[in-house]
Amino acid sequence: MRLIEGIAARSEELAQKWADLILGTYPAETQAVWRNNRDQFANPVGYNIRKATGELIPLLIEWTDAEAVAKSLDQLVKIRAVQDFSPGQALSFVFLFKKILREAFAKELAAQGELEELLRFETRVDNLATMAFDLYVAARDQVARMRVEEVKRAHANIVRRANLMKSDVAAHKAD
Repeated sequence: MRLIEGIAARSEELAQKWADLILGTYPAETQAVWRNNRDQFANPVGYNIRKATGELIPLLIEWTDAEAVAKSLDQLVKIRAVQDFSPGQALSFVFLFKKILREAFAKELAAQGELEELLRFETRVDNLATMAFDLYVAARDQVARMRVEEVKRAHANIVRRANLMKSDVAAHKAD
């Protein structure tokens, strides 16, 4: 058995399993909603998780276009970066794909003496984790910068209002 062909043949099934495992990292009530509602607008998080896993598997098989991999991965990482996860929890979804691969292919490959093929492919998943980490750090940095800018705007508005009040008080005193 060639692992790449096996993954390609079962890519939809594997993508669905991967999405289900990712959704399983959320609270039960959230899982129920995101698993059952597939509408892009009513459930953008669930939709984008499914979309990203569906895109990433063929890209992992080809492993020729790092930019396309990063683009698909970025969507998923940004979702996780703004949620209440530790960095490890946020990025654990990458390694869930290894679990799926092992469950789907390890026994058969071991029986054929080709387990090394799985280990070689898992290196791609490890590289995906490295890419995810870089994207996560960039996303968290962007969130932090946005928060700082929000505080600066709020402070500027408070100062502006205080100055307006000060000028109103001065105008009333002059009358």
